[in-house]
Amino acid sequence: MASGTTMALRSRRISAKCLEDDGMRAAEGLGEECARSVSNGKVDAEYVINKKMQLKLKAEQMKNDLLRQFDSHFNHFVDNLIDESTTLDSSVPPFISASTTKEQAVVANRQARAATEKGKHFMSRRSLLDELFQVNHIRTIYHMFIALLILFIVSTLVMDFIDEGRLVLDFDLLVYAFGRFPIVISTWLCMFLSTLLVPYGLFLQWASGYQVTKHRVLRTLFFGALFVLFQTLGLWAAPLYTVIHFHLPPASRFIVILEQVRLMMKAHSFIRENFSSVAVNREKNGDMLPPPQFSHYLYFLFAPTLIYRDSYPRNPIIRWSYVATKFAQVLGCLFYAYYIFMRLCIPLFRNISREPFSLKVLVLCIFNSILPGVLVLFLAFFAFLHCWLNAFAEMLRFADRMFYKDWWNSTSFANYYRTWNVVVHDWLYYYAYKDFLWLFTHRFRAAAMLSVFTVSAVVHEYVLAVCFGFFYPVLFCLFMCFGMAFNFVLHDRRKGPVWNVVMWTSLFLGQGMIVCLYSQEWYAQQHCPLTNPSFLELLKPRSWTCRLHS
Repeated sequence: MASGTTMALRSRRISAKCLEDDGMRAAEGLGEECARSVSNGKVDAEYVINKKMQLKLKAEQMKNDLLRQFDSHFNHFVDNLIDESTTLDSSVPPFISASTTKEQAVVANRQARAATEKGKHFMSRRSLLDELFQVNHIRTIYHMFIALLILFIVSTLVMDFIDEGRLVLDFDLLVYAFGRFPIVISTWLCMFLSTLLVPYGLFLQWASGYQVTKHRVLRTLFFGALFVLFQTLGLWAAPLYTVIHFHLPPASRFIVILEQVRLMMKAHSFIRENFSSVAVNREKNGDMLPPPQFSHYLYFLFAPTLIYRDSYPRNPIIRWSYVATKFAQVLGCLFYAYYIFMRLCIPLFRNISREPFSLKVLVLCIFNSILPGVLVLFLAFFAFLHCWLNAFAEMLRFADRMFYKDWWNSTSFANYYRTWNVVVHDWLYYYAYKDFLWLFTHRFRAAAMLSVFTVSAVVHEYVLAVCFGFFYPVLFCLFMCFGMAFNFVLHDRRKGPVWNVVMWTSLFLGQGMIVCLYSQEWYAQQHCPLTNPSFLELLKPRSWTCRLHS
């Protein structure tokens, strides 16, 4: 009897508490909780767990929304800050009086812009993929690519075993592509030593007499002509002659030509940055700055940046395990590309010259080339911009690892060009785009952008023409025609997921066209060689006329 009375009182207290809670929390929809919270005086554990999961999902959604809003506001703030700084740079300084002539104002304005130009600011930061790979969901995508590599290897071994009756592990394609490697090493050593000694020596000779001479312009023009002569003959003509004379295979040519371009850009940056420092300091203070130390220039030649500074942010230690991992990933990407060519490219293009040309054949070729083209694009990005540059940055304790940004999230080609390769983009921005605006004022932004596109397109086409051994300006046309059009049509005002889909679709089609057309031309050059070609025959693509009969 007493126990029954106690249970009745306890039920009344709980019922009263539920009524109070229902009245206070009716707006939040929590009245149902009390109705289900009593089961013989015990709490429904399953219901509480479900409620916690709902609150957790709501918190995650709120966090994502807040991060998205913060990212949008921060990007808007940075863009406004850049626009304001550009406006300040282009404005006429206040110390120019109203009586100053227009020509004097232009000269003073150029000097002020050169003096206040700060250039790229280096800071300690990690590469984006290193941060993203800390997330299990992103790392799973990396594991998927490894699984795809394993399938390529297994399928190749199985097909070789079926065709040959044995396992074929000779890697003939890699051996051919990287042939004559001692010539590559000796050519690189000559290029590196000349870049190390000649630009530094020329700059010291110019700077030592710049303070006392009365003919500064003539002295600057003379040493500038010597530097241009060195760039033309020493760094451009000599390696090019070596590549052609010794008939280096494609991968060996890529190493020499890419190092040639890199060293030319680094030498230009060293002269450009130090010339500005010496000239501006001489005009302002009348004294001479100490010359840059040789060790700083030597460090710069190996550092993963194309912008010279006397010092960079440095990490305290070297993680040699990280270096070994990155070089192993580069080697893995090399074998990955080998199996892509063996399984997806060579069987497709080996006998394509035997088929009669038609629009159907061309369209099927382009679409069949999209997959290998996109995979090669991903491998080139991951192997060079992430693994290779991070490995050298780690060995040199170079702390600024922003070699790329989140280009895969781009909704415009303008943003894609800025974020795909930050190292090259910085060089083009400060030494091509900004210097063009400094020479011709800020009224010619479209012309400055066109000049940057032209320089980039010419260099890319030069690299491919030398490395493949034929002139077929597919990449140049894509850069100058579609690239320029997409840069203005798909500009930064295009936001939203649909524009990211448009960007990826265009990128896929472009990669398919590049792989298809260059592969066709490569095999046409092999199947239909010319004995004594004229200059016009060298310019005409061989794949247009080469047709073999079975």
